This record gives sequence, structure tokens and C-alpha cells, in this order.
Amino acid sequence: MRSFQILSTLAFLAVLVHANGTPSYQGPLLVQPGLSSTKCMTAASNTNGAAVTVQPCTGSDSQKWTFTGGNVKVFGTKCLDVTNGVNANGVKLQIWTCGSGNPNQKWYYNVFAYTLSWVNSNKCVDLTDGNLATGNKIQIWQCYGGSPNQVWNTGYMFNALPQKSEIGQTGTNACGTTSSQSSQCQTAWFNGVDDFCLWGPPTPGQTVGDTERIEVAWCSKSGRGTRTFPSGTLKGVHFVKTPDYVQVTGVGDFTKINTKQGDAGGELDPHGADGNGNPIGGLVFGNSFSPNLQYHEWTSFISDKEFCFRACVGRNAARNCEHIYDVMGCYWNMPANYNAGVFESCKGDNNLPMGIYGTSTWYQGVSPTPPAHPAASSSQCSTLPTITVTPARRKRDESGLVKMVAVPSPL
Repeated sequence: MRSFQILSTLAFLAVLVHANGTPSYQGPLLVQPGLSSTKCMTAASNTNGAAVTVQPCTGSDSQKWTFTGGNVKVFGTKCLDVTNGVNANGVKLQIWTCGSGNPNQKWYYNVFAYTLSWVNSNKCVDLTDGNLATGNKIQIWQCYGGSPNQVWNTGYMFNALPQKSEIGQTGTNACGTTSSQSSQCQTAWFNGVDDFCLWGPPTPGQTVGDTERIEVAWCSKSGRGTRTFPSGTLKGVHFVKTPDYVQVTGVGDFTKINTKQGDAGGELDPHGADGNGNPIGGLVFGNSFSPNLQYHEWTSFISDKEFCFRACVGRNAARNCEHIYDVMGCYWNMPANYNAGVFESCKGDNNLPMGIYGTSTWYQGVSPTPPAHPAASSSQCSTLPTITVTPARRKRDESGLVKMVAVPSPL
């Protein structure tokens, strides 16, 4: 009971923090346009009046932004600033020495819409013309709900992760390179049929619903500081890469990663009811669309017998990785191949978004429940005889598919 009370208190504190308009993630952060997490908001130099542009993410000091007291700081003493305080569409952003109470430097980050708005202005930080070209200057524009140009994700470089990324986190993101079956690592990787992680309870015999906030990473590759799948865990795995997401589905015995026998399972995603993830602090990275890319939109289900995991990119990432259908399970949310005895990697088309039927959106709990969409077509499939835990070193062909190598006994 005491541990539950502690977690509840930390979750309440997280809500208070987010009410102040700061991101869920803590510390110096990358600020990335929703259209592409390969680009980062960047200060041109550490001087007053320096332009703010989009540049390839490198993790340099010019890309490390700290949200505090309504300011968005870079280089320690400079703040994101509206040039001359002009409240007009198209005004470009700059940095300027932080001033106490300076209204040109007051910002509010919405942890549910992922927008950064200039306080009391009805203006939002906007990717000018939706242009991801290196050097494009970032502007303010009238806030439009749902505009992809006004979505700004926050996150980290894969090689500069904090010990804990969110308030209330029980595990860690700085996981090291030594795999352990008692690891509390909450950083997952998602690269292919033989290189992926699932979220599972930290101790045996627990239901997913009771542990969704504290689950840890269990993986098919060693060397990332996570737990690894015990022998006999995976009975069938199906990986597909589409233009907008990667997805892995399958069956197995997930009591071996501590899920309670008979558990119908639950849903995990980066957007819990308080703005923190399920699990709190759960981060997902992968190489399918760009090396070491952080996936800001992902959704996963797991029970004692089946699993599905999708990570999305691009302007429709949130819609393709919707997380509101949490009781509908894998087969409805991610129609795909779940056959046992097959381990395959394919290219595929995008599935229709979950819950979208023509121009209508179905919401969980509304009767009648519509059928699942048919599984999208796939091709260029390669197979493995089975999957075993091996060190985390991957080679991929030009299409991004896994190069298959025969391996011994199954997981």
C-alpha cells in the first residue's frame, strides 16, 4: 500500500508540473517538429538576436532547451523570444538574454496537444510553411488545433539519456550495456523481427493493468542494459515496415516475462492520463526510418499469450498510433498476422487508422462496436527459422529490412 501511495503522490506532482505548461520529460530537451524527429529546434549562436531554425539533430548545446518558470532556455541564460514582441503571424523567433517577467519570453507547453504557445497571444510556435529544410526559421502563427506545423515533440538523443525522464518513474533510461533479468531499464528498441522489445511487469505473476506505470523493457537483443526474453517466450513474430510506421505482432508465453497467467492484458503508450507515459518514463528508439530515432508516438498491447507493438512517424503519427482504444486488444487495433511458428519480416502498406471509418470516428464504448479493419497487404517477406537472444549489432539492407541469419534454438 505504501508504494502505491508514493506512486499516487508522484503522479499528482506530475499533474501539477504539467499544469504549469512544461513537458512531461525532464531536464534539457530536444524540441522536434512533429513532421520529423530527425530535425531539432536550434539556436544559430549564443548571442542576442540569434535566429531559431530547424537543423539536423546532433544534441549540441544549441539544441538543448530547458523549460522552467514559463521560459524556454538555451545556453543557460538565453530564452526563446518573440522578435520585438510583435504579435503577428509570421514573426520569426530569436533568442535573447532572459529577463524577469519579460512577456516576449513566456511560453506554455501543452502535454496533450504537443503545442508551444506564446502566453496571452493566441499564437503558437509554427514550422514555417511546414518546411523541414535545414535552416528554415521558426515563426509564430495563430494557433490552429491539429495543425501538424504546430506540433513540437520533446525528447533526447539516444546516447545522452537521463537516469529518469519523467516524474514518478520507478526505473531508469540510462540503462548501460549489461543485460540483467533484474534490470529496471525503461528504454525499448524496435528495429526488426529479431530486434525488438516488449513491456512486461518487473516481478512475476502481475497483471498488465496493475503494472502499466512501472513496466520494464524485455528484449531480443542483449547489450542495451535491458532484460532479455527467456527461452520459450516467443512462438511467432511478424514484423512489417510501412511508409509511416513499424509494427511487430505475435504470440508466445508471456508468463516468462512476468505477465500473470490468464491475464487478458492491457495497453501501453507514451501518453498516460496525467501526460506521463505507461510506463512512466518509457522511451522507444529505432533505426528503421533514421538511425537512433526516438519514436514519440507508439502503442502496444500485451497479454499472457499475444502482443502487438506499433511505432509511428510523420504528420499522421498520432492517428496511426492512436491509444484511446485500450480495451479493444491487438486484433482490433493492429490487424495483422499472429500465426504461431512463423518468424517473418515484410514491407507493407499502412493499415487504416484504428477507429476511423470513412468520415466517421468510432469511440470506445459506443454501441455497436464496428469490426476491425482488414489487415493491409504486405510483400517482400523474409523468414527466420526462429529467434534467439544475440548481441545488439544489426546490419540492414537498403530497403531497411532485416538481413536474415539462421540461428539456433527458439525463445
